[in-house]
Amino acid sequence: MQRAALLDVDGTLIDTNYQHAIAWYRAFRRHAIVLPVWRIHRHVGMGGDQLVPALVGSETDEEQGDRIRDTRDELYRELIDEVEPLEGARDLIVDLKERGFATVLASSSPQHEIDHYLDLLDARELADAWTTNDDVEATKPEPDLVRAALDRAGTGDAVMVGDTPWDVESARKAGIETVTLVTGGYSEQELRDAGAAAVYQSVGELRRNLDAPPFV
Repeated sequence: MQRAALLDVDGTLIDTNYQHAIAWYRAFRRHAIVLPVWRIHRHVGMGGDQLVPALVGSETDEEQGDRIRDTRDELYRELIDEVEPLEGARDLIVDLKERGFATVLASSSPQHEIDHYLDLLDARELADAWTTNDDVEATKPEPDLVRAALDRAGTGDAVMVGDTPWDVESARKAGIETVTLVTGGYSEQELRDAGAAAVYQSVGELRRNLDAPPFV
């Protein structure tokens, strides 16, 4: 059975995490909720269905959550042209495919964001599959996204590549290991404490270690 590599997109392949934090900050502020940006960043990697209640509680989420999420989507559209792929991101996909991995871009972002990222990576003909928010009911740290990506890959034998503790937790719930990068703004120790099988400082360092566990 072919192995798969499930590649998180935001913060792992595309340098977006701080733009996301700013978009969320502005969205909350527009709805009269002012949160420190550092607190918001600590939750980037969660989907909006998880991030909003985690930051402001379930009651506020029930009252304003959908409006806040809609506002965030609007504001992130204004920032998305500023984001760029991390150096070596497309080459990582090429390397994994050359080693026989099915590659799935595992994201719960809206379709229009994934389309933009695919174009930035020039990966429409390269990646084997990708996911969007239409494929999940609950986002990370719940395992829905990882399970959807496994379904797209057609295998349960996979490695997750991510950049946040939420990636690690989601993958663990789905029964697979995660290799992480510090590119999302979480420290090496935080990622190891979350249970990452390995932590790398850059996409380039990861590419140099594809012959190490858990890839082999």
